[in-house]
Amino acid sequence: MANTRTTPSGTPTNVTQKHTKGGIGESTLRPDGTLKVTGEFAYSSDMWHEDMLWGQTLRSTVAHAEIVSIDISEALAMPGVYSVLTYDDLPAEMKNYGLEIQDTPVLANGRVRHHGEPVALVAADHPETARRAAAKIKIDYKELPLVTDEASALAADAPLIHPGRDDHHSGHVPHPNIVHRQPIIRGDVEEARKRADVIVEGEYTFGMQDQAFLGPESGLAVPAEDGGVDLYVATQWLHSDLKQIAPVLGLPEEKVRMTLSGVGGAFGGREDISMQIHACLLALATGKPVKIVYNRFESFFGHVHRHPAKLWYEHGATKDGKITHMKCRIVLDGGAYASASPAVVGNASSLSVGPYVIDDVDIEAIALYTNNPPCGAMRGFGAVQACFAYEAQMDKLAAKLGMDPVEFRQLNAMEMGTIMPTGQVVDSPAPVAELLRRVKARPLPPERQWETAGEAADLRALPGGLSNTTHGEGVVRGVGYAVGIKNVGFSEGFDDYSTARVRLEVINGEPVAMVHTAMAEVGQGGVTVHAQIARTELGVTQVTIHPADTQVGSAGSTSASRQTYMTGGAVKNTCEAVREALLEMGRRKNGSYHPAWAHAELLLEGGKVVTDGGEVLADIADILEGEAIDLELEFRHRPTVAFDLVTGQGDGHVQYTFAAHRAVVEVDTELGLVKVVELATAQDVGKALNMLSVVGQIQGGTTQGLGVAVMEEIIVDPKTAKVRNPSFTDYLIPTILDTPTIPVDVLELADPNAPYGLRGLGEAPTLSSTPAVLAAIRAATGLELNKTPIRPEALTGTL
Repeated sequence: MANTRTTPSGTPTNVTQKHTKGGIGESTLRPDGTLKVTGEFAYSSDMWHEDMLWGQTLRSTVAHAEIVSIDISEALAMPGVYSVLTYDDLPAEMKNYGLEIQDTPVLANGRVRHHGEPVALVAADHPETARRAAAKIKIDYKELPLVTDEASALAADAPLIHPGRDDHHSGHVPHPNIVHRQPIIRGDVEEARKRADVIVEGEYTFGMQDQAFLGPESGLAVPAEDGGVDLYVATQWLHSDLKQIAPVLGLPEEKVRMTLSGVGGAFGGREDISMQIHACLLALATGKPVKIVYNRFESFFGHVHRHPAKLWYEHGATKDGKITHMKCRIVLDGGAYASASPAVVGNASSLSVGPYVIDDVDIEAIALYTNNPPCGAMRGFGAVQACFAYEAQMDKLAAKLGMDPVEFRQLNAMEMGTIMPTGQVVDSPAPVAELLRRVKARPLPPERQWETAGEAADLRALPGGLSNTTHGEGVVRGVGYAVGIKNVGFSEGFDDYSTARVRLEVINGEPVAMVHTAMAEVGQGGVTVHAQIARTELGVTQVTIHPADTQVGSAGSTSASRQTYMTGGAVKNTCEAVREALLEMGRRKNGSYHPAWAHAELLLEGGKVVTDGGEVLADIADILEGEAIDLELEFRHRPTVAFDLVTGQGDGHVQYTFAAHRAVVEVDTELGLVKVVELATAQDVGKALNMLSVVGQIQGGTTQGLGVAVMEEIIVDPKTAKVRNPSFTDYLIPTILDTPTIPVDVLELADPNAPYGLRGLGEAPTLSSTPAVLAAIRAATGLELNKTPIRPEALTGTL
């Protein structure tokens, strides 16, 4: 798919080394790419160990109930069953875990709070034996009243999902079924409202989206002779897992050794614990290696989902198009356990105005505890839901004012120096108006000629596709635009850091760098970028990437668009320290023979030490002479602070990133079918370290945004709180036939505070792609369409 690239002259990149083949800026190939394409790559579900047992989790069949009794006798009596565990068998005093709030029980403790909650574990010598044994466990439930929405959660007599919460108080969190609340107040909305010539409001509903990664949760736990355990697992954050796993096993962290295994996608769904603790418990209980692999059905219950949301917005504007004020209330359904809900609330509230200049705001965002499935991290992390609503509002305002929707957005677009509603100054490029200009200026795809010269149209290009439902009758084209803002990195005072170990040595006469981090490679391309950074900073062509594990310091989570910034920054800093150590070694050995060693601008290039004028001083291999330089350093971004819990003020984010989309759709207005023809996008990435990977990430995020616009939603029965569609038969994701052309326009406007000037990019495309598609469908149909995903009945009036 076509893409273009623009780098304004004079843009700083902070690159100190000369170009080395395979360094930053090149589209080097992924080291695991060929293996994945040919099917030879070893994912976590492929792992095997001699004398291995298989683990199985028994999950609740109801959403809210007291566990009256559990009878495991029939399961234990089955041949081939080695162990059956329930809550009473847990070995340590700590029996809960959680990312931010430790409210999630390892196994249900007398009560289940959502459909699919783990209740018991089985280990057997065959996976089918384990499944049959789990089915023989008898549980007597006494069902309890359900909490499924805001009304039932916040009623005066509402059942409490977590009675006795010690962090609940009447000010910040006015009800114990509220996980977290974040208001943001700036200016005077009521006074600003008086200046508005037009006011629009809207209520919006965002459905529950699944990460839908193709590799199900899986891992292998191996008991060790020292009483500890070695865990090989597909995850997003090894050290966070470790901090949650060790206490419930009753082990010190050094006795829980974790190694990343092959990850088949993540998108936030692997940031929480799934099977990790269960596999370790069974391995320690049986003294044998235990493997757990979820099937697709169980995977839908084994990880958190994107928060469904209800959003209410009001905007005002003057007749010349300037936005006067904004009020909004965002209600996120967090489900039964907290997961990342507090941080999602922080993002949703602080980014709820979008990339616009609005001085007077009144914002409230909350996340609720309910008996619905737990929700947490997913690509876009709170900003996706907000973008869907505020971009619909921008179109409403533009229409009411009789203005072009793109020009209206550009008139109100933020730029460098804009003050966010939190009081934070945007101190790096914010090319919002330029991104919109680029997507609008791109030529539109040609109009369809459904049947020409007696030839039938290509069914694949029609709404409904190969279902042969239309040949062009009643098909209308629409064009829509959207732009979004996303933060990068962990926020609100979190100690966000990453660690890298770099070793430089001579192997077979050639200098080789080894890069060792705990970064989870989930498809984002860090294993490529880290090697590129090492080549650039150390001037070597041979770089090996050590498997990620907990034997090196934390790299943080592969989420929040942070890994290239943070672990890439750690690799860069450590390589710089290794380079300085090498140069100091060279000065000691050779400085007396050549005065250029005192030169301040010595560089490493092509395995040699050179001056900035290109004079070769020595080979790196000759300087090392059998020695190695091995350093491990941490990298931190500039500090952030927590948002004030009353006003929401505070420099809560380290960096912002922006993307814009233009969607072209064709809608069969009689059948309610949609074909997305093109999703053009423009995004500022600061500095493209690997353009091939950059474009792939943007196109992938755009496709996920398309999915939630027109097809993706986990359906939870409001009467039972049970998931109705836990399969890829009923939960639909875009296939290649659903995915349109996605031309990408990449800007590189460096952030002077970031390594190489780069800007985290993986999440931003998921924001504006969804509202752009909705805007295009609205343009084609004239309907308001305030809910995702858009289903045929919403377009045909049969709701």
